[in-house]
Amino acid sequence: MDALRVWRASSHFIGFASRAACAAATSRASVSVRIRCCSSSSAASAAAAAELPSTTVAPANPGRRGRNSSSTSDRESIRAIRLKKANSFPSQNSSFFSYEESLLPLEIDDELVEELRSKGHEPYAYKWTRSHTACQLQDIYSHLANGEECKEDLVSIAGRIIARRAFGKLAFLTLRDDSGTIQLYCEKEILEDQFEQLKTFVDIGDIVGARGSMKKMEKGELSVCVKNFEILTKSLLPLPDKYHGLTDVDKRYRQRYVDMIANHEVADVFRIRAKIVSEIRKTMESLGFIEVETPVLQGAAGGAEARPFVTYHNSLGRNLYLRIATELHLKRMLVGGLEKVFEIGRIFRNEGISTRHNPEFTTIEMYEAYSDYQSMMNMAEEIVTQCALVVHGNLDIDYQGVQISLQRPWRRETMHNLVKEATGIDFDKFKNNLEAAKGVARGILESRSENNDSHLVETCPSVGHVLNEIFETIVEPTLVQPTFVLDYPIEISPLAKPHRRQKGLTERFELYICGREIANAFSELTDPVDQRSRFEEQIKQHNDKRATLVSNSKYVEGENTFDDYSYEVSLDEDFLTSLEYGMPPASGMGLGIDRLVMLLTNSASIRDVIAFPVLKIQH
Repeated sequence: MDALRVWRASSHFIGFASRAACAAATSRASVSVRIRCCSSSSAASAAAAAELPSTTVAPANPGRRGRNSSSTSDRESIRAIRLKKANSFPSQNSSFFSYEESLLPLEIDDELVEELRSKGHEPYAYKWTRSHTACQLQDIYSHLANGEECKEDLVSIAGRIIARRAFGKLAFLTLRDDSGTIQLYCEKEILEDQFEQLKTFVDIGDIVGARGSMKKMEKGELSVCVKNFEILTKSLLPLPDKYHGLTDVDKRYRQRYVDMIANHEVADVFRIRAKIVSEIRKTMESLGFIEVETPVLQGAAGGAEARPFVTYHNSLGRNLYLRIATELHLKRMLVGGLEKVFEIGRIFRNEGISTRHNPEFTTIEMYEAYSDYQSMMNMAEEIVTQCALVVHGNLDIDYQGVQISLQRPWRRETMHNLVKEATGIDFDKFKNNLEAAKGVARGILESRSENNDSHLVETCPSVGHVLNEIFETIVEPTLVQPTFVLDYPIEISPLAKPHRRQKGLTERFELYICGREIANAFSELTDPVDQRSRFEEQIKQHNDKRATLVSNSKYVEGENTFDDYSYEVSLDEDFLTSLEYGMPPASGMGLGIDRLVMLLTNSASIRDVIAFPVLKIQH
């Protein structure tokens, strides 16, 4: 019995090889022990132990922490062993899913691969016809009593094996597909010779197809009583440890496919994301909007103030820019006569990376002729609440431990009033006295900002910019419940229509939830002369700030603050030409889909809701 010492590694098991396998291995070792495990960390120590002239193997470190580490050599050893299995299993129908790894010293023979494949033994199948998904089987056969088998129905299922329990002549395997999981019940009396072949050639992580009848086990577990099966795809690398899963955050983002296998809730986030995008599209179409597509490569980066990605078109011999917004081309559609348009698309900005920012992200931008920004507030409420109902079924949600109420109507307040509430300062009194506004702002930031952000106001070219810095630093983090922030200064809103009652302001709002901007909208500027003047002023302010940073020894090229203004801004003359043909009165809004998905899936980082986020190069 000493030779049967059990070492538990997750749900991994140690077992002796079948007599046939042992016989085949006698030329390599007088006594063979087959050790199988999913965790690659234990492979090296077990492999070394297997080479010793002993019939027992003890783990180098039986603790869970030790099992969670792995080395490249371990990983390659396991890959080589599995590749050997993939190239040597004797039949398409001999397939077993084991949380184990054979550690016999095997060699890879390329000629054997071709020889086996020439005989029809292909470990990477072309097709599998399945009759049901795991979820469908759970629903259809839930009525079976404990111990009852429905022998008249033959079902076919396929998926990845994620767990195994073996008891002599029985094996219980968990298969997962896109809909859920189902147990496979494998019995030696039914499978006969295939049973040993299964244990020898198939591992956890393999994708398999199985056929059989439905049976509810004595303890109530609904199972497929397997009659035959086939390896559809051989997994060459082990899955992460069962207990720990894939916990390395950086690796989760770099290898999202492994993350989705190991942490099934990750795949659920992307299913919910698809639901949200679908619901947004349904809502827009129900309101009479049509979806259009605009260029990703543009001759001028416009529609926002952001650093663009630049590329070069060889045939045209010119620079092109990845779009930083879809706005200006969608407005051209309004000029052309389409009165309700929207686009769901990817936006690219060559800026910083954080839990809220990714260089490429997804937005919906919409434009409606003959409406103003009040209409867009109603639109924002409609989109967000409909998505919340689809995901949660109600409008009261939890985000990172904070209760958020999406019940309409949402709070609406001006930027000036919110800053006055937070600081006691009414910035209206400064009029155009920039230095006085800066002095007060420095005092506020020095006393209220944790990072002492008083330097942020030094390069502000107007009182409106100073007001915005105070708002973003002091007020924005406090806007937890849904809040529309109204009437932004004209200096920071070059595409918005002047406020019809308040001089120096625009008819613009931003929607904040949990201290994050979710949407940005305004009554659109349609006066081509005013628009040209605003663009020219924006370019001047950008260039002045750039010059200030260059002359300031505090900032050096390569630092974030400098790089934010190191690019050149140019006029989009074609857009200005389109306005001269006449654009109807309109409102428009951009809404960040990634941040909305973060909110509705309780995700702390934008990287959690983007399948393949941009990351630093791994050294």
